[in-house]
Amino acid sequence: MSTVQLPASGRASRPAPAPGRTSQQGWRSRRDWARRAPLLPALVYLVVVTQLPFVATLVISLMRWNALYPDDKGFSGLHNYVNAFQDATLRSSIITTIVLTVSVVLVSLLIGLGLALLLDRAFFGRGFVRTILIAPFLVVPVAAALLWKHALYNPEYGLLNGGLHWLWSLFGSDSPPQPDWIGGTPKLAVEAALVWQWTPFMMLILLAGLQSRPLDVYEAARVDGAGAWQVFRFITLPHLRRYLELAALLGCIYVVQNFDAVFTLTSGGLGTANLPYTIYETFYQAHDYGQASANGVIVVFGSIVIATFALRQISSLLREES
Repeated sequence: MSTVQLPASGRASRPAPAPGRTSQQGWRSRRDWARRAPLLPALVYLVVVTQLPFVATLVISLMRWNALYPDDKGFSGLHNYVNAFQDATLRSSIITTIVLTVSVVLVSLLIGLGLALLLDRAFFGRGFVRTILIAPFLVVPVAAALLWKHALYNPEYGLLNGGLHWLWSLFGSDSPPQPDWIGGTPKLAVEAALVWQWTPFMMLILLAGLQSRPLDVYEAARVDGAGAWQVFRFITLPHLRRYLELAALLGCIYVVQNFDAVFTLTSGGLGTANLPYTIYETFYQAHDYGQASANGVIVVFGSIVIATFALRQISSLLREES
């Protein structure tokens, strides 16, 4: 039997790579860098605009820095984070944020699903209806909040109270109810404005999911005698599951960070102050830069957790499509 002689190191020596192979690898590496080079300015810009400010916020969150007490400034460690979790106002804003986010996302999903099922059918003027339904999502958030505050909610000349006045006049009544929508139901007023704004977003995602479903499965189900409800329950809804999860996760990311509706409609009063508004009050009114930065870092990490689940859903959808 022949034996293999090993070198002094005890391992079999590997053959040296061929010169042609080395040059080919070098050419591929240069080609890859040439392809990535145009993206470097965008990457540098992204780092400067997003990452450096976040690092600065993280550093400030570890400091004791209040503009009202300029002489009392220094490193405080995790003291601001401990205060954040012990602050009753912040805990209340966290609960308000959760309630606001869950209610807006769920209602927007249900209405968006109904509108997506409607627009998935062929009817005269579908393109015009689709454009009208998408329009609220294209309105600037502050403008949308001002529209609801003055054109709809105003107790003197708002459309809602005007509609109640017209409806009561049909029955011969001269004293219709004229409620103060923002003062009486502040959270519901904010939620209604956000639902109006985010329902088109949910509708677009679910409509894309409906248009990607396999039609042959539906034809087979109808041939087998399945009704409309059975088709929706056992075929359409399971197909839309990932799209519903994606829409819910993306909606949570955006609604959690909402500031415009709360600031414009209620100015954070009447129990509607969410996390972004509480951070705004801490920074611009209390001038506590360290505490506001710590609160902001907590919100960022919470958003990152939600965004991680959203990215997983997106990647799974892309794998299914491929």
